[in-house]
Amino acid sequence: MDVTARGVRDKKPAIPYDRTTVGSLSQHASESDAQGSTRRLTARVWREYILDYVGMLVVAVFFMVFVAGATAGQIYLVQPAFDELFATGESFWIWAVPVGFAVAGLLTGLGNMTQTMLMQRLGLRVVQKMQKQMFRTILRADLSYLQDEGTSRQLSRFTTDMYLLRDVVVKVFTGVGRDILKIVFLAGLMVYQNWQMAMAALIFFPLCVYPIVRIGKLLRKITSNSLAQQGLMTSVVDDALKGARHVKAYNMYAYEEGRAGNAFESVFRLAFKSARTRSFSYPVLDGLVGICMALVLFWGAMQIKSGELTVGAFMSFFAAAIAAYQPARGLANMNATLQEGLAAARRCFTIIDYRPAIVDAPDAKPLEAVAGDVAFENVTFGYDPAAAVGHGVNIRAKAGETVAFVGPSGGGKSTLLNLVPRFYDVDAGQIAIDGQPVRQVSLDSLRQQIGIVSQETALFNDTIRANIAYGRPDADQAEIEAAAKAAAAHDFILDLPDGYDTQVGEHGQRLSGGQRQRVAIARAMIKNAPILLLDEATSALDTESERMVQQALARLMKNRTTLVIAHRLSTVVHSDRIYVISQGRVLDSGTHAELLARGGLYAQLCKAQFGDNGDAAAIPATAHSA
Repeated sequence: MDVTARGVRDKKPAIPYDRTTVGSLSQHASESDAQGSTRRLTARVWREYILDYVGMLVVAVFFMVFVAGATAGQIYLVQPAFDELFATGESFWIWAVPVGFAVAGLLTGLGNMTQTMLMQRLGLRVVQKMQKQMFRTILRADLSYLQDEGTSRQLSRFTTDMYLLRDVVVKVFTGVGRDILKIVFLAGLMVYQNWQMAMAALIFFPLCVYPIVRIGKLLRKITSNSLAQQGLMTSVVDDALKGARHVKAYNMYAYEEGRAGNAFESVFRLAFKSARTRSFSYPVLDGLVGICMALVLFWGAMQIKSGELTVGAFMSFFAAAIAAYQPARGLANMNATLQEGLAAARRCFTIIDYRPAIVDAPDAKPLEAVAGDVAFENVTFGYDPAAAVGHGVNIRAKAGETVAFVGPSGGGKSTLLNLVPRFYDVDAGQIAIDGQPVRQVSLDSLRQQIGIVSQETALFNDTIRANIAYGRPDADQAEIEAAAKAAAAHDFILDLPDGYDTQVGEHGQRLSGGQRQRVAIARAMIKNAPILLLDEATSALDTESERMVQQALARLMKNRTTLVIAHRLSTVVHSDRIYVISQGRVLDSGTHAELLARGGLYAQLCKAQFGDNGDAAAIPATAHSA
């Protein structure tokens, strides 16, 4: 590509997306609270995701009530255990109390198991739905957004962020209901046993609220930073793995280990900071509970001594107070989990809420029967509005013609090609196909009429059959093989272990460069679009592979309107028209012979490639096949 992705203009979406970098993590964290409060984010997760499974939720809540009641019942049995079983030894209590404990324990276990399975299923369904929504949005996002965000950061939202969000549903929405119900039932038991001591004990619970809320807010900020840093860490690892050949060739092990080490250290610091912040709740809660239990023990001892309270009733009360402490502590941990999950949810919602800038016009119509006439009419475009890449470009490719773009690297050739299928939109002027402005037709119908073969062949980690039929999933085997034969790919495919069912690997790495290109050409063949865009389709191939690919391209280009970019001028000398492009401007146009005769930039490029003659006669015969 002539214009790198890093220069992409920011087409601002309706809701800004996360552009977090290492240097702006603190700013990003402070913005997170402003962009989404706990109440608003929680309400959205509840409204848009959890309520979809309200039936499952109701059943889970029923079992939560069941578990809370069984837990309180088991603790209530402490009183007859002390006052009847141990004190009198009557035969009824000898079997009734142990059996009651066993039955209550069994029911508690079954209830816990059922509600946990239901909430796990609900949590996984919520994650699945959100992943589908994010993936749908990403597939339809503008290329500028995808290139600016980067693959690794997007993947971290599907993994790390989703793990934290699942915890919100499974642990928080489950645990809050379960623990609150336990506290209610146990508090009721405490009141039943001794309401004065119950009031004294329960007054400590509101004192725990402020530190829990404060710690939760700190955790949200830390988690926002941590998730962003994990995305950057993933990006560093991904770069090293994808560039493994270059790492080895340049002996850059120490450098890459240093980069990764810095990223790992940043993630470690943030993770430890999160763990340290979480731990602040323990001394607060444990200290308050310790004071509460001391008060209860002192008061209980005084009442037992005065005969106002039996040992059994006190032990039942004390056991209920101890048992109520566990869910109270759990609520503190759940608030921390909630804040971490909501930080992840906010990041995910920035994707789900993203709206692309390149969309169908309100009155867009399908592109009508296409002959293939392509016209650039006074087109101006720039990734950066302050620095245009194209300046008043006028180009015409009549139906069935082959039109080539040549010129120095970085001159805007690939940019112009990307404007035809509306990967980007023009700033001024228009592009029309058969007189129909591309911005006034639907994207689906526009892109259906265009085939693309580029230098960076995009093969998916699937079978060769699936890759060839990618644009036409309904194609039968005969059509797939016909396209492969036309692309000079059929023979090498049959030589592979599994033929057309051979897995090509990630990015097609199990195939050679020439093989990948021929599969890509077969894919364009089977799509059978009337307009073809070729962007340096042979520049990275050896001589033999290039010859075979050129022959396949010649068959593909037949009877199609073709816009082709090539630095090897031997591949474009027989084009119907050649446009010389430099610095976003069309400097000249004409046939190969006409441009040579004028002695401009094109003649200089030919001289640099073919020697002093610079004419087609100096070009190897094999190159004329395209």
